[in-house]
Amino acid sequence: MISGSIVALVTPMQEDGSVDYEALHRLVDWHVEEGTDAIVSVGTTGESATLGQEEHCQVIRRTIEFVDKRIPVIAGTGANATSEAVHLTKRAAEMGADACLLVTPYYNKPTQEGLYRHYMTIADAVDVEQVLYNVPGRTAVNMAIETSVRLSQHENIIGLKEAADDSADRVAPLRQLCGDAFALYSGNDDSARQFVLNGGNGVISVTSNVAPGLMQQMIAAALAGDQQGSLQFDQALLLLHERLFVQSSPIPVKWALAEMGRIGKGIRLPLTWLEEQFHESVLEAMRQAKIIPDS
Repeated sequence: MISGSIVALVTPMQEDGSVDYEALHRLVDWHVEEGTDAIVSVGTTGESATLGQEEHCQVIRRTIEFVDKRIPVIAGTGANATSEAVHLTKRAAEMGADACLLVTPYYNKPTQEGLYRHYMTIADAVDVEQVLYNVPGRTAVNMAIETSVRLSQHENIIGLKEAADDSADRVAPLRQLCGDAFALYSGNDDSARQFVLNGGNGVISVTSNVAPGLMQQMIAAALAGDQQGSLQFDQALLLLHERLFVQSSPIPVKWALAEMGRIGKGIRLPLTWLEEQFHESVLEAMRQAKIIPDS
């Protein structure tokens, strides 16, 4: 089972919006050095919604190549069309992804039965480990616990990234009904510590993009049941958890990484660069986490 601090990695871009593979290679190496436990390539934070299919697959392929089996790579292969999700998942499996992350279909608002059939179709079609992803704030559909439980019976569906507002409260019933072999990942950085203490297996994190070492230490302590130790790490991260979402993600986290000199100032429309009024608040959070020096 993949567990721990898993980064939902940004896709670095040049100012013209083209993918910056040199910066991607540097980010991958940095995460391995900092102890990040696994990488999600081309999830929401990786701007999956604005990459074309071939670009999407190329970023996954190059990420797998750059990681070179040092840590697991989970490919983001979700789509709002089931056929497209099957295609992307097949491609990722062929490229050697360790698992695939499949967001609930967005915009078209399927029923619970539609969600069940969507995921079962993908799991039947592609023999690769698959992690469901429930994020109603992004997709306008909330996957019921009962639907996750039904899906957990498929041998290829091995986990769930849960990012509903009450995600930490969902751990206990999900664990009881899905069993210990089913991986449960927090999709909310601000409640990830409690999620793991409640029985989760880790976090798929935005914050880890800029503070990989701290996030890894916090989640490792929580996995060990160390409430006080994990709290000490998390307190340094609290402002980051909040302020990396002052505008739609990944806008603030890409700006923060650019301020750290790790990527260029590239993002794809309709997303735009972080507005100046938010610069100081993000910098304050970065200083509190000690990832940049006090001014």
